[in-house]
Amino acid sequence: MKQIKAFVHRTRVADLIHALDAAGFGRVSLFDVKATLRALSAREQEYSVELGDKVFSEVQVEVFCDAADVSRATDVIRKAGRSGHRDDGWIYVSPIEQAIPLTPRL
Repeated sequence: MKQIKAFVHRTRVADLIHALDAAGFGRVSLFDVKATLRALSAREQEYSVELGDKVFSEVQVEVFCDAADVSRATDVIRKAGRSGHRDDGWIYVSPIEQAIPLTPRL
C-alpha cells in the first residue's frame, strides 16, 4: 500500500477531487496548509507573524492506494491539479507498512 500526498493550489482542489473520484479513488483527505512556494497571485499571499515571511494557503490532498495504482493516481493528480504555472505543487509517494481497521472484520 502507498500514501500519496499532493500539495496543490486551492483553485484546483474541486476539479482534483472530482477527477480522483471518477478514477475510483474515493477516499481522499484534505488538509489546509501554509506554504512558502510562490503564490499564483498577490490575493493568495498573506504575511505570517509566526514565520516572519509571506505565505499562502494551499491544500494537501492525501490518497491511499495499492502500489499498482500509484502511477494512475499520480497521473490524475498531475492532470487535474495543474494550474498552468511553474509552481503548481508537488506529489510525494510513501510506502505504508501496515493498515489496520479500527473495527476488526468478522
